[in-house]
Amino acid sequence: MPFEPASAVLRTAGADGWTLVEPLTYVGERDRFVVPAGFVTDLASVPRPVLWLVPRSGRYTLAAVLHDWLCTVGIRTGVVTSRQADGVFRRVMREAGVPVLLRWLMWAGVRWGALTDPERRPGWVFSAPGVLAISVLAAPLVLPPSLLVVPGLLVYAAAERLVSGESGVRPWSRRPSG
Repeated sequence: MPFEPASAVLRTAGADGWTLVEPLTYVGERDRFVVPAGFVTDLASVPRPVLWLVPRSGRYTLAAVLHDWLCTVGIRTGVVTSRQADGVFRRVMREAGVPVLLRWLMWAGVRWGALTDPERRPGWVFSAPGVLAISVLAAPLVLPPSLLVVPGLLVYAAAERLVSGESGVRPWSRRPSG
């Protein structure tokens, strides 16, 4: 694997965050990126209704940490565009042995996510045909189980709100990474 070190040392940084304890260096055929120690990530940013298919961590964990860095620091500093960051993510997942369907689903997911972020939105239209094709093909596999999960999440959120006295709990939202 083209990461140095071959695994990441992380410590918790709140409910959904992880802090990189040591720098993580990716060395590919064309690219070299260094994610510095202290960088905060949420690993794979996966909406709750599809966690049954894509957990927050797996073979793609280091690719997800790199992608989080590319989508924040990398874009702000002009190292990559949003499309490039997502393409690197897909390529690094391939290098990590992530199965082909999963990596293309995850790529489509991060491209959809780019629409919600003004910094990541430019150039989205060029990815749209691929994202839409993958989404249409994946919908029959992904939507039925995900739609079954949503009512359970809503019931759980209501029960949690009732028991804890909290309001505004959104069970499918993700907290932003650092």
